[in-house]
Amino acid sequence: MIAYNLICSDGHEFEGWFKDSAAFDAQAKQGVVTCPFCGDDEVKKAIMAPAVKTSVTKAKGRQDVPQSDTQKLRKFMAGYRKFVEDNAEYVGPKFPEEARKIHYGESEERHIYGESSLAEAQELVEEGIHIAPVPPDPGDLN
Repeated sequence: MIAYNLICSDGHEFEGWFKDSAAFDAQAKQGVVTCPFCGDDEVKKAIMAPAVKTSVTKAKGRQDVPQSDTQKLRKFMAGYRKFVEDNAEYVGPKFPEEARKIHYGESEERHIYGESSLAEAQELVEEGIHIAPVPPDPGDLN
């Protein structure tokens, strides 16, 4: 897995994880990489600072311990979930209803999250309503 700092044409910066560089290129070309803030699919790689070991970090005795793919995935899921919780309104089981109201202009436009059944989520997608699953709380996976 590789993490990229990404930026949309509106200037929103966010992080994306991909199998490799080719996976990002293919997904970006297909327009499936979208900005989580505005939904823009004109996404490019942003400038990233490389992780470099310096004499200062070596002198402090810090060692980079490689994380397993599972640990990396859990960390990513926890960060993504926290981002959603910090930046969106929780509407609980009223998610499908509220998503439709926002989509059709019957309710104020805002970021929301909540619960829906798989069938309800499929109906929203078929109606052209953009949704994405929120990862489960990693603490609940034990």
